[in-house]
Amino acid sequence: MLASGRMKQVLIRVRRLTVVLCLLAIAGCRQAPESRPPVFDSRPNIVLILADDLGYSDLGSYGGEIRTPNLDRLAAGGLRFRQFYNTARCCPTRASLLTGLYPHQAGIGRMTTDQGLSGYRGYLKENTVTMAEVLRAAGYRTGMVGKWHVSETLERKDTEEQLAWLAHRADFGPFSPPDQYPTARGFQDFYGTIWGVVDFFDPFSLVNGTTPVRYVPPGFYYTDALSDTAAAYIRRYAAGDAPFLLYVAYTAPHWPLHAPEETIRRYENTYTAGPDAVREARYRRMLEKEIIPASAALSPRIEPELDWRTHPDAGWDARAFAVHAAMVDRMDEGIGRIIAALESTGEMENTLILFLSDNGASSERPSRYGPGFDRAGSTRYGREVHFPVDKNPAFLPGPQTVHSGIGPLGANIMNTPFRWWKAKVHEGGIATPLVAYWPKGIRARGTVTDQPGHVIDLMATAIDMAGADYPTTYGSHAITPLEGKSLLPVFRGEPRAGHEALFWEHFGARAVRVGDWKLVAVDAQAPWELYDLSTDRTELNDLARQHRGRVAEMDAMWHSWANRSQVFPRPQ
Repeated sequence: MLASGRMKQVLIRVRRLTVVLCLLAIAGCRQAPESRPPVFDSRPNIVLILADDLGYSDLGSYGGEIRTPNLDRLAAGGLRFRQFYNTARCCPTRASLLTGLYPHQAGIGRMTTDQGLSGYRGYLKENTVTMAEVLRAAGYRTGMVGKWHVSETLERKDTEEQLAWLAHRADFGPFSPPDQYPTARGFQDFYGTIWGVVDFFDPFSLVNGTTPVRYVPPGFYYTDALSDTAAAYIRRYAAGDAPFLLYVAYTAPHWPLHAPEETIRRYENTYTAGPDAVREARYRRMLEKEIIPASAALSPRIEPELDWRTHPDAGWDARAFAVHAAMVDRMDEGIGRIIAALESTGEMENTLILFLSDNGASSERPSRYGPGFDRAGSTRYGREVHFPVDKNPAFLPGPQTVHSGIGPLGANIMNTPFRWWKAKVHEGGIATPLVAYWPKGIRARGTVTDQPGHVIDLMATAIDMAGADYPTTYGSHAITPLEGKSLLPVFRGEPRAGHEALFWEHFGARAVRVGDWKLVAVDAQAPWELYDLSTDRTELNDLARQHRGRVAEMDAMWHSWANRSQVFPRPQ
């Protein structure tokens, strides 16, 4: 670190000795408690980076072929988790990350439509408190950039009105109720999108604070804008007296497959050998890097009858996979600018950086949906957006005018070595890389841990690091007790008293993990499957028939959790 950086850090810490921060009232009736001035404010900053639809093995440090030097640098100087979990989809994971609760408890058991049921309100409920609200009350500066996607989606009933709105040719007011925006839930600064799906070259629902961003400049690319804004926030926060929480929620590499052509060209030949070659190479690198144990076999490829040599869509699919890689590459480049901002301001040494994904890679083929809901049929200036359901080579993925995804074959590659994908609660849907980097706090740098964790643990970790209190009430609302447990012991290289059990449910897909045993079902009608993850991480050897007593015991645990966590529909 530069000497000037060290001097700046010392000056900042000295100023923090005497600072007394007063908390502004948060929008609406949600009033935060008064901030408590610390006696000596040497508390770390927290930069929480969330990717969207990233595969478990996409990063170089997790075995992937995608160029991710900045995240690989953090992994080499920090800690990687082998067994960290999300909740299988974008908005439920964001709800759990922000609140430390299971998604149904937070109000987002499925998507962001209010179904009038306690676990399915479609927004963060009033009896939750966010990480930003808790840390702001404890004296932190709080900022967010990127994808919010935890407030009720306000859709137009008229299809033509909706399409005009999505294409920026009509204005129908707020994209969600303003009292559900990030700035109403503890974030002092916000630049990003309220909805989930976006056009990366001209995103819908883009706001600065609460003010809509009506136009973006030529050459705009959403991932770059988020990275640059995050770096600017860091430079501004570092000039102040308080530690900061910065939540960077990328939309990359979520569909539509949009990326600058110069980045796509880096991968134009990377996937032409076909999925078998790519998956096997990833698997070998994962074994070499000890991301998976030797007992974890490579799962069979999806569509085993497909012969890549005669596959009629091989060129189109290889291009789709290349665009996915380019989106991850561009995100990593932006993370490099975030790192540079931390280094130049002297904040790197005492900043915890966490990087993870909200679910496994997505099998979705949005081309089959066509325009509607969150998919514009044309650009702002009237150019048609194509949805090539037949994988027409005239409409290759990448530009603004093509709307597509990587499909099951691509998701199977990106989630190597696992089966399944986003929205399922087998390992391919819920296992995420987690890179933790904190020079001042992580002892065993460059190591990999087997200790399991869950996205609900991030709130507890932030509270522990900030010396904050998780409230029992907030404003006039009783707050649901915290579910997560702090990861700080893992950072110190110590064993922690983890969860007795971890639970999942999403659109009927359900699971419970107790120790190394995992009970899982692919949907509401499917039977339970039982796996011993200590010898079968890729879930290939179903032991349910051999261990009927264990299945019954774990099934009872899952139902007990589901009843208390509002998984089963109940009127609000």
